[in-house]
Amino acid sequence: MFLYSIHRVDAVIPAPVVLFEDNHCLALLKPAGLLTMGDQTGDPTLVDVAREYLREKYQKPGNVFVGVVHRLDRPVSGVILFARTSKGASRLSEQFRVHSIEKTYLAVVEGRVTQPRGELCDVLVKNRHTNVVNVAHRGEAGQECVLGYERLDRFGRFTLLEIRPVTGRSHQIRVQLAHQGWPIVGDRKYGSQTPVPGFIALHSSSLTFRHPTTKEPITVETPQPEYWDSLL
Repeated sequence: MFLYSIHRVDAVIPAPVVLFEDNHCLALLKPAGLLTMGDQTGDPTLVDVAREYLREKYQKPGNVFVGVVHRLDRPVSGVILFARTSKGASRLSEQFRVHSIEKTYLAVVEGRVTQPRGELCDVLVKNRHTNVVNVAHRGEAGQECVLGYERLDRFGRFTLLEIRPVTGRSHQIRVQLAHQGWPIVGDRKYGSQTPVPGFIALHSSSLTFRHPTTKEPITVETPQPEYWDSLL
């Protein structure tokens, strides 16, 4: 069983890692442990990082517009795309709504995935009170979720997967993999038996979208975190 420690996000807003930027879009690397946007904890967020970065770089007085068009769960790392204009926010949000954005994730899971590739289709139900998502029982209403996976490597009782979600539901990847008996390393909420503080081994490695004004396809990529080396 792995025991691994990383620096936890504290009250100080971290320096931004900019992956892509122009007049309409800003893509940042979200570290695991940092919220995408605010919640009841009042902890610092990636929106705070983006807003402060834009305020300082362009010497903008007052409030700076940062449009949130999608999110990553707090313990997940990877690419986050923001809009810098209201027009960009509207057009990017629509791409996420109709699932035209291409997303790729990397995940280290517990268990030996025997198939080299496959597709998972499940109906998921979210408990609003506990914020836990489950696969629906037969006949139970919920949201249909689909993802494709490819096995990249196996090592001991762990497997490295590349994930391509077709839909974009809350906790979808975490729940669907756990339902197969492959919980993501560190994801105690969904059955992982491997304690790792501050993160789960799920990383948004690439995002492809159409630019909100030029319509050109843009791909933003970032490698898996260095602290995964202890797992791999």
